Amino acid sequence: MALVTMKKLLQQAKNEGRGVGAFSVGNMEMVKGAIQAAEELETPIILQIAEVRLKHSPLALMGPMMVQAAKEAKVDVAVHLDHGLTVETVKKALELGFTSVMYDSSSFPFEENIKRTREVAEIAAEYGATVEAELGLVGGSEDGSSDHGIRCTDPEDAKIFCEKTGIDALAVAIGNAHGNYPTAPMLAFDVLEKISRNTNLPLVLHGGSGITDEDFQKAISFGIIKVNIATASFNRLVKRAEEYLQTPEKHNYFSLNEAMVQGTYENVLHHIKVFNGVQPV
Repeated sequence: MALVTMKKLLQQAKNEGRGVGAFSVGNMEMVKGAIQAAEELETPIILQIAEVRLKHSPLALMGPMMVQAAKEAKVDVAVHLDHGLTVETVKKALELGFTSVMYDSSSFPFEENIKRTREVAEIAAEYGATVEAELGLVGGSEDGSSDHGIRCTDPEDAKIFCEKTGIDALAVAIGNAHGNYPTAPMLAFDVLEKISRNTNLPLVLHGGSGITDEDFQKAISFGIIKVNIATASFNRLVKRAEEYLQTPEKHNYFSLNEAMVQGTYENVLHHIKVFNGVQPV
């Protein structure tokens, strides 16, 4: 179909009462697997990469590949910079053709978060790109290198934040965390409902890997539109690669490539079905 803005996908999903999967990728195999699943289910998705991943997957290499994959996909695909940490990286992503960016200032004081986010929103507007921001603190970090703790998003602050920044989507903290959960988290759905009512914006759930399918669907019913999935895809890719490398035959890159694509495809396929409202089995 086409490379599109994330705002378009979020509005479409909101109108249809479903969620949109935002799938983190780190190499060509993950891009291929995610697109394959989306095309099979004829469902638009978001391809994304977080700034902390760029030391392993440089933006100058991943960005053009993600954008081109979106352009050639048989479904609409948005390309998003997740958890941008510097304005420089945000600008580079926009210049590469990303249709959405997130500049994460959530660890700063409230007013500073507003100021920094508004500045990035003004830059993104020049490119016609969608802007996501975070309020509150989602636990952990995308690469597991830090953890600022969890601070739930305040519904009243959320209303002010959205009005003053001009963002298109708000990432909320309701007990969710990045990385692997020891046990499934207890999400604060009452807080989520208040945030949704106060902001009337598409809400974003980070730290999706490890949340139950039932809780995903409940969160979507309370206003979550974009759901981030990273760790589960990386884990499934590694599992399929390990299984292949444990087989007795002589190993080769091409079969390893197929195993990594398959792992990503399986995880993305499952989550798209859940976000589309298919009943968990």
